[in-house]
Amino acid sequence: MPRQGIALVLSAPSGAGKTTLVQRLLRAFPLLGYSVSCTTRLPRQGEVDGKDYIFISREEFEQRRAEGYFAEWAEVHGNLYGTPLAPVKEKLRLGQDLLFDIDVQGAAQLKLSLTEAVFVFILPPGMTELERRLRNRGLDDEKTIERRLANARQEILEARWYDALVVNDNLDVAYDELRSVFVAASLAPDRNPDLSETVLRG
Repeated sequence: MPRQGIALVLSAPSGAGKTTLVQRLLRAFPLLGYSVSCTTRLPRQGEVDGKDYIFISREEFEQRRAEGYFAEWAEVHGNLYGTPLAPVKEKLRLGQDLLFDIDVQGAAQLKLSLTEAVFVFILPPGMTELERRLRNRGLDDEKTIERRLANARQEILEARWYDALVVNDNLDVAYDELRSVFVAASLAPDRNPDLSETVLRG
């Protein structure tokens, strides 16, 4: 039986630094794949269709959703996001490790469709610091910042059901903790059920 791939699911409120941690983990583990989600929002500067997201219209998204195409889907800040199910299942079956960057709504659905996944929530050190980060990055107007902070409070309440919690106060420490979760998952016996027999035969 081939090694089962790891589905590493990361969630965090906007401004918690999840994107930076994701990029660092992907650089350190070049064989770790990235699950590309579909979204109805417009591309941001520098984003590439098919690499960062698959950008589709709301009409096409809703049609795919009705056909059962998505392992999970959610509406976040007025835009739809969803993870294609069949490609994910096939890659995991073949032993490909995949990283998922999705919100708590999507993660809750994914917990039902990918029961073997490992769920990690990235926390800010506090709400005051989170607000400071959101304001300093200069991407949002005041109304959007207030909405993101309100959403963050609700999202953080959901963190309790995740498998691991990482507080991103010091980036290096947070990365080390995230890396440890991924490495520990890769060493679990159920990821490589034939390893003991292989050693005995070898």
